[in-house]
Amino acid sequence: MQFNIAVLPGDGIGPEVMAEAVKVLGAVGDKFGRSFNFQYGLVGGAAIDASGTALSEETLYMCKKCDAVLLGAVGGPKWDDPEAKVRPEDGLLALRKELGLFANLRPVKVFPMLVNSTALKSEVVRGVDLMVVRELTGGLYFSKPKKRWQTREGRRAVDTLAYSEAEIERILRVGFELARSRRNRLVSVDKANVLESSRLWRQIAIEVSADYSEVKLEHMLVDACAMRLIQRPTDFDVLVTENMFGDILTDEASMLAGSMGMLASASLAGVAKGRTFGMYEPIHGSAPGRAGQDIANPIATILSVAMMLRYSSGLITEAEAVEGAVSAVLEEGYRTYDIMDETRIRVGTREMGRLIADKIRS
Repeated sequence: MQFNIAVLPGDGIGPEVMAEAVKVLGAVGDKFGRSFNFQYGLVGGAAIDASGTALSEETLYMCKKCDAVLLGAVGGPKWDDPEAKVRPEDGLLALRKELGLFANLRPVKVFPMLVNSTALKSEVVRGVDLMVVRELTGGLYFSKPKKRWQTREGRRAVDTLAYSEAEIERILRVGFELARSRRNRLVSVDKANVLESSRLWRQIAIEVSADYSEVKLEHMLVDACAMRLIQRPTDFDVLVTENMFGDILTDEASMLAGSMGMLASASLAGVAKGRTFGMYEPIHGSAPGRAGQDIANPIATILSVAMMLRYSSGLITEAEAVEGAVSAVLEEGYRTYDIMDETRIRVGTREMGRLIADKIRS
């Protein structure tokens, strides 16, 4: 069976880490007799340079016709003019909206051999294994009005935080379903002491919880959650949150794993048994200052491939092989610069990808 995958390398280090993801998928194909057909397109700054838009209709159509999308990263100072009418991030947001990818899954699992590679004490991060479920197509990033304008008193801007009952319920159900398949603990993150949208969020969380009596539901204000993630991260199993809170909290949580270069993500049109359409990308940005130097960590992108195999291809054994290969290479002491310490073997982007691919084949 052939799996059609849209590949959008993007900007900065995106093409470099994406090349290693494709290399790993080639190893999976060799090992397990799977066929992957890659179709390439432009997104972000690269697309702006080529066509004046961050996401062309042709690329969007290609993505819709594929079984899954792999994305590298978008953005960079070249396109970072605050007055610009088109920004690289517009392409990313358009993909999420147009493909109906409302559920963003961001796992944070600390590899045992990396407990001393973080800025936190090893006893704090050891055993961390949590999943953040972020609502991805609503809230401040999408709701209107969203604009800037000039007044006699000066410039003004507005962004709107809006959620409907249906949007909140569907993402909460994703969180509850995942908690049910893990350790039956769900933290719903909000700001209900201040925001009306959060008060609605909390009320609906309580209502939905009636269908999941085996899952322990806890409500937590986002600021308290930010502190708890650093103080006692092993307290968490599944967290579910609105769009902006989830964006910020998962960047914070990446430090538990040692680097943003270790965190994968899946943006899904739902969570169902079997095969679900999704877009897969590392949570890190394009890091243009490190582009072209063969130093970027490709592991987040490679672990995103594992998520793609699991959720969109239904290939559980293959997904576990990728994850196992990453763990084995790290266990052997190989590190990219961001997770390096003085006792390890430093390798570049291409070498890390090759090591992981070779481990899968062996």
